[in-house]
Amino acid sequence: MLNKIKSSKGIVTAVWVLGLIVIWEICAFIVGATQRTPVNVLPHLYQIIGSFFDPKPITGSGDTIATLVFSSAAETLSRALIGFVIGMLLGYALALFMHLSHIVEKIAFPYLMIIQMIPILGMAPIVLSITGDISSARIVIAAILTFYPVSTNTLAGFKSVGRERHELMKSYGANKFQLYVKMLIPSAMSYFFTGLKISAPMAITASILVDTLQGGNGLGCMLSQSLKGSMTRFVFWDIVIFSAVIGVLSFYLMGVIERAISPSKRKIKKLNNGKD
Repeated sequence: MLNKIKSSKGIVTAVWVLGLIVIWEICAFIVGATQRTPVNVLPHLYQIIGSFFDPKPITGSGDTIATLVFSSAAETLSRALIGFVIGMLLGYALALFMHLSHIVEKIAFPYLMIIQMIPILGMAPIVLSITGDISSARIVIAAILTFYPVSTNTLAGFKSVGRERHELMKSYGANKFQLYVKMLIPSAMSYFFTGLKISAPMAITASILVDTLQGGNGLGCMLSQSLKGSMTRFVFWDIVIFSAVIGVLSFYLMGVIERAISPSKRKIKKLNNGKD
């Protein structure tokens, strides 16, 4: 019974969440005892959650914190999603081309490394100057941050297939198309989703960060306005927690999709359920 409790992912997650709540509340009490200004430098969680459901408007147009966060999130997350999908498709296609041709891999891989090494703060103005449009620039940046993890992890998945499996497929008379469809692509699926799990939260975080740099509408813009004092500071904390939750959910969503479409993941899940 004790081993089942220790191996339960739900219980482990609950312990981690409870630990974070305890640490947050301890820090909130410590910060509150220092009597800094503004008073709520680090509000308690119940204050942040309560402010999110407060019906009192905080803008001249009558928006509450909840409506403001959700409307801003719709713009930020839509751009992040478009960029994520574009980066996913291009990253997978490049990984396929790099595996098909070593020349393509040698040419493309150094550029992938260079792109990954450029910080978002330096990338944002470059992309904006090229696209000339704020919304397009944010989509491109989300696509770039998705592109690298997907392409490199998928390529690693293609290369993880042993030579003996290649020889076995060739002994059955499989051509190159059948080799990829029957063996390489299914074998690389877990690596592909690893790239998606890494890049999904990154795309969201990048979209929020670029919002803070370039203005306009979005979660990052609301963060900046809240920090500058143009609206209640609770907007800042509500967006921080909301963004963190969305980032974590995007990671788990990739795992749910992987288990739904990957036969090997379904088999492992059935075996684990059978053991229980």
